[in-house]
Amino acid sequence: MLDELDRKLLEILVKDSRTSLKVLAQQVGLSSPSVSERLRRLEERGVIRAFTIEIDPQALGFSLQAIVRIRPLPGKLHIVQKLIEEIPEFGECDKVTGDDCFVARLFVRSIGELDHLLDRIADKAETSTAIIKGQPIRRRPPPLEALTGRS
Repeated sequence: MLDELDRKLLEILVKDSRTSLKVLAQQVGLSSPSVSERLRRLEERGVIRAFTIEIDPQALGFSLQAIVRIRPLPGKLHIVQKLIEEIPEFGECDKVTGDDCFVARLFVRSIGELDHLLDRIADKAETSTAIIKGQPIRRRPPPLEALTGRS
């Protein structure tokens, strides 16, 4: 579990992962070395996996995003997974239970590009695709408040 200071550090870093140690220390009332040690422990425990950035796909020309449900044909599960991993336009992919084995997000520039990418797996899997119109909730971490007993 997290203590209150760890939770505060995570909340600050979720908003801006570039926040300096000095600013973090000021905001939580600790010294910079103490904050550095807490962050190191959070990384060692796997709580913090990475300090990263968020890229706007549209700014790079990827004007369309699609959610693709993928059901590999019998005996093709590992082949399909390898294909998904090798296609860089798949921004993320989850292995799921139910009728489909994978639910993935594709970044594409056009419907034609979407068709081309799906054709690469068409002989190995059935797909069902939905074009994303909007994203009312952006990717966010689980609620941190619940981890310290606060609500």
